[in-house]
Amino acid sequence: MIGKRFKDRLMFTLLPPLAAVLIRLIGAFLKIEYVGREHVKSYWDKQQYVILAAWHDQLLMIMQCYEGSGAKILISLSKDGELIARTVQRFRLQVVRGSSSRGGREALRSMVSLGREDVDLGITPDGPKGPRHQLKAGVAQLAKLTGRPVIPVAFVCSRGYRFASWDRFLLPFPFSHAVYSLGAPVVYDTQETLEEFQQRLQKAMVANHMNAVSKLEAKGVSAV
Repeated sequence: MIGKRFKDRLMFTLLPPLAAVLIRLIGAFLKIEYVGREHVKSYWDKQQYVILAAWHDQLLMIMQCYEGSGAKILISLSKDGELIARTVQRFRLQVVRGSSSRGGREALRSMVSLGREDVDLGITPDGPKGPRHQLKAGVAQLAKLTGRPVIPVAFVCSRGYRFASWDRFLLPFPFSHAVYSLGAPVVYDTQETLEEFQQRLQKAMVANHMNAVSKLEAKGVSAV
């Protein structure tokens, strides 16, 4: 037991700073195009705040593209989540712990409460265990309860490694072409059901991802 605790402590101490350095190095050597920044800047210019939603497999590079004044990100309570949380905090982002499977209600209440503060909220709507690129109800509930728009965020690149995880987590290779795409805001309509809103969010997330893919293909390369 002592050996396992020591290994975990060592892992949680060493891996996050190394991961943060790796992310910054990769980002420095990517050929990046940004699409749709105006969608979120229109809110920031009015000192309004949003919910940023990105698929779990793209999380590694998403944290580096954030340009707002402050955000709090929902991260799962798992061991992997602990590593991600500690890495995220090295990008001057704050963390709320919880997921649909563990601590879900408490996390949602915390996020709704944070919706009254002057910070953006971040969520991976297919995490922490999938299915991959299938949006769960949590982000729709959060948008409904806070009245905030959801901004779909996508990252794609031409070269990289896909891990054999449920989400096929993406590790981009340096010097590859990459696209960050921020989609048009999706706002809850009081005339629709939560399920209808969730379906509309799902379509918006998929459309934004495909927009990023098409921008990459316009450069003559395919998304990994």
